[in-house]
Amino acid sequence: MNILFVSNDPNIFVADSAVRKRLRAYAAYFTAVHVVSPAGQGVVSETDGKLVLHPVTVGKLFRVPVLAKTARTIVHEYSIAVVSAQDPFEQGIAALYATLRTPARLHIQIHTDFLSSFFKRASFKNNVRVYTAALVLWFADGVRVVSERIQQSIRSHYGTSVPEMRVIPIAVSSTLPEVVLLPPNSFLFSFMTVSRLESEKHIEDILSAFVLVLREYPNAGLFIVGEGQEHAPLMRRVKELAIEKNVVFLGHRADARGLMCSAQAYVNASAYEGYGLSLIEAALAGVPIVTTDVGIVGEVLLPGRDVLLFPVSDSEAAAREMIRLIEQKSLCAMLSQNAQKAAQTHIEGFPDQPKLVAADIAGVAGTGTITAP
Repeated sequence: MNILFVSNDPNIFVADSAVRKRLRAYAAYFTAVHVVSPAGQGVVSETDGKLVLHPVTVGKLFRVPVLAKTARTIVHEYSIAVVSAQDPFEQGIAALYATLRTPARLHIQIHTDFLSSFFKRASFKNNVRVYTAALVLWFADGVRVVSERIQQSIRSHYGTSVPEMRVIPIAVSSTLPEVVLLPPNSFLFSFMTVSRLESEKHIEDILSAFVLVLREYPNAGLFIVGEGQEHAPLMRRVKELAIEKNVVFLGHRADARGLMCSAQAYVNASAYEGYGLSLIEAALAGVPIVTTDVGIVGEVLLPGRDVLLFPVSDSEAAAREMIRLIEQKSLCAMLSQNAQKAAQTHIEGFPDQPKLVAADIAGVAGTGTITAP
């Protein structure tokens, strides 16, 4: 059986990237897995085992129609059984077009809590995406979501018009990485956040909360790991708040999980998350967590037992919880131990994520079986 993924991740074309490794693992269960995705100039088609990559090098304005046309050509040329879209938005529209009036079945992956009110508020584009998702899901033959939060919100909003959804989380290794030391510093207590630096991550709220923390504990530090469009604005905000000596930007780090092990606490201020990979990674690293109520919070990591919660955009509440961690070592120990155990149990419940994903796609095709790698 041949399948096609419609993606929006240029890292697919990086040989040793995590997403490339995941796709290679999925491909082991099929005759071939084809992937069409936007790519930078100069990237060419290639075959990696049973994984066949089809780059689309076009500007954003024409990206969706070109993706759709390319995907449809692949469906016909390779007798694709299932087209799986990375999201129900732009990629979903391209995948839907590729399957129309063909035997190919449409499979949709949902990694974002797009029915969250915060998602809609983020931009006009996101409002359009919500309506796009409704259309795409209407035609879908199968849907995979990464958390029960997403499953429940979709079922509540759309009822039975959406086909059966399978909850298969993002693949996470339970193997703890080697501890990576933070850059030399004199901080007595170090907070960390690992995130794409985008507006929906609300890193500025963490800065506002951290200012309040510094009033009581001026020797605290905050390490920010990640890159994104908000990098420069956040650096300017740090200067405005006059906390340059206490905030360290580390940029993108492949060893982020190892760095987490060296922090005393982890902070997440996201407005919405589909899953919250960094929360699971922080829990596995044994770091006490202060977070908003997003992603797998409430289903894997329970408030009060595993994590401390604060409302989105409530910097004062965030600061109170951060200060609790500085002052209460026993609380830190309890949260760390409980969250680590909860995360490990969660991962053990999905022992072979690539096989689960492959079986889900095979089910959409109607075969219900996959070839063992």
